[in-house]
Amino acid sequence: MIWAIAITIWITVLVGARLALSRDLLRCVLGLSILASGVNLVLFSSGRVSSPLPAVVIAGESVLGPSANPVPQALVLTAIVIGFALVCFSLVLVLRLIREAESDDTLDLRFAEPKPRHSLEPMATDAAMEPVHPNDPGASTRSGERRS
Repeated sequence: MIWAIAITIWITVLVGARLALSRDLLRCVLGLSILASGVNLVLFSSGRVSSPLPAVVIAGESVLGPSANPVPQALVLTAIVIGFALVCFSLVLVLRLIREAESDDTLDLRFAEPKPRHSLEPMATDAAMEPVHPNDPGASTRSGERRS
């Protein structure tokens, strides 16, 4: 039983990390949600999952018996609710960003950043230091190097 839980946790964390590192914004949000589910599985498995006994202290005793620990269950339940709200909010932000920027590629969004307008933001001193998109046809003339 413990190996099945461990393999499930590893697969969930690996799939979540792979999706979170994707260039597609919707995959990033989905990956973070799956990664959070993996963390929830880790928390849940720390509370003796194999015990079928309820978490009730028997009358006259002061210690919880060999039953499941209710604290990780409560933490996971809270994390599920907070994670669901966070994913919903992130999806709304990502969909709005995709609509405004007309792209869901993170590399395209990086080059869509506006130039700094005041002294608190770092200023680009040289045109060669500005980011150049790899698919930009005029990139070779601006960066001073030739592409072959």
